[in-house]
Amino acid sequence: MNQIARMAITPKRKDARVDRTRSALRTALLHLLDDRSFAQITIRDICARAGTGYATYFRHYPDKHALLNDLAAAEVSELLERALPILFSVDSYAACVTLCSYVDENHELWSALLTGGASGTLREEFARQSQQLAKNQAPADRPQSRVPADLAVAFGVSGVVEILTWWLQHRNALTLDQVADILNRLVIAPILHR
Repeated sequence: MNQIARMAITPKRKDARVDRTRSALRTALLHLLDDRSFAQITIRDICARAGTGYATYFRHYPDKHALLNDLAAAEVSELLERALPILFSVDSYAACVTLCSYVDENHELWSALLTGGASGTLREEFARQSQQLAKNQAPADRPQSRVPADLAVAFGVSGVVEILTWWLQHRNALTLDQVADILNRLVIAPILHR
């Protein structure tokens, strides 16, 4: 069997070095977003902070926007994975507490994403993944609502992002439970109308 045929039938193994490098690049970008806007950050800045070579960066990402998109996609996915099952079951307030708890536990990360110059990308990714989840849900599984699903998702994402951004900027103004209650009363409960 020739080498090309072997490569075609041999599953690709995940390389731990690739995971470490990508993680280091994402972490470097997060730290840089604490200090300046995304537009002010260069790929050389990211590489220097991550301790990787400039050429290595391009083995993983074609540009800095791809890294930001990767970072946003991973974090939004984790957030939605925690909150949506609860939301679509019974208790929308519990879903809001879960969402706020995750943001609070990862305060620095979400501050960088929402207030550090990456909020546009995060909003787009949040909306994209939320829309996809809404489409993938069977009609019988969807909560009853007077609002069309795509409008509910657009409104919900905007409301959630605005409230979380405000909370992160005014860290000591409200407790986690107070923010969850506001999210539930202003954004989630009106959309679901149970």
